[in-house]
Amino acid sequence: MSGTSLETTATGFRLRELHHIEEFEDVYRLLGEIWRSDPGSAPIGVELMRALSHAGNYVAGAYRDDRLIGASVAFLAAPAGRALHSHITGTAIGHGIGLALKLHQRAWALERGLDRITWTYDPLVRRNAHFNLAKLGARPTEYLPSFYGVMDDSINAGDESDRVLATWPLTAPHVTAAAAGTPQPVSIPPGTAVALHDHDGHPVPGTTDAPVLLVAVPADIETLRRTDPGAARAWRQAVREILGGLMEQGAQVTGFHQKTSYIVHRPDS
Repeated sequence: MSGTSLETTATGFRLRELHHIEEFEDVYRLLGEIWRSDPGSAPIGVELMRALSHAGNYVAGAYRDDRLIGASVAFLAAPAGRALHSHITGTAIGHGIGLALKLHQRAWALERGLDRITWTYDPLVRRNAHFNLAKLGARPTEYLPSFYGVMDDSINAGDESDRVLATWPLTAPHVTAAAAGTPQPVSIPPGTAVALHDHDGHPVPGTTDAPVLLVAVPADIETLRRTDPGAARAWRQAVREILGGLMEQGAQVTGFHQKTSYIVHRPDS
């Protein structure tokens, strides 16, 4: 695989690949601030970023007026020659930085003949689910209980590290439309049932006896972990049992409804 160093521009900032120790040190500091990590324990180290970049993997940053405001690190994955796994992406709040980084990553992958990008995310975080499924067109393909084991950063502390593996088929029509800024709306058919819903901040199971189901997630799990740890744990267990259980049975997640709920099609629907 080959490809030139890719640099693009977006409204108010520019994106480029990173290759130098000083750049990786800036990424280390930025990610440490975003994850509110203890000093010296940012989510990825300078040496590893240097090694990944030198070996031909993806390390990129977003800049405004020469100030780093977002970064992403990814590495080539199985199946060989077809996939990139995005390990971590962190950005300043707002301004479309995250979307611009993903589009830069997509262009980088396509330039190298890859056809998919995967990454993991916490299925309880609504804004990430909406971004990944509705804005990008990625689709959850595997539920991974306690994937990273115990995590001690300020965002995840006190919770189990369940993750969903998202797969982004880069040339699928709905992904191409989303990348062009016209994501295709996802509708739910008549008879869709609610398998899990939110009642005053707590998860309430419904029914799974329908071809298409909605599985809700909490409005703000990160705040809930601090203000009501019991409710946060209840959400983790409920989503693991219902969404994870359905996916284990072969159900497919096809979208994220009204920024609140996964749309799940049972395998026999």
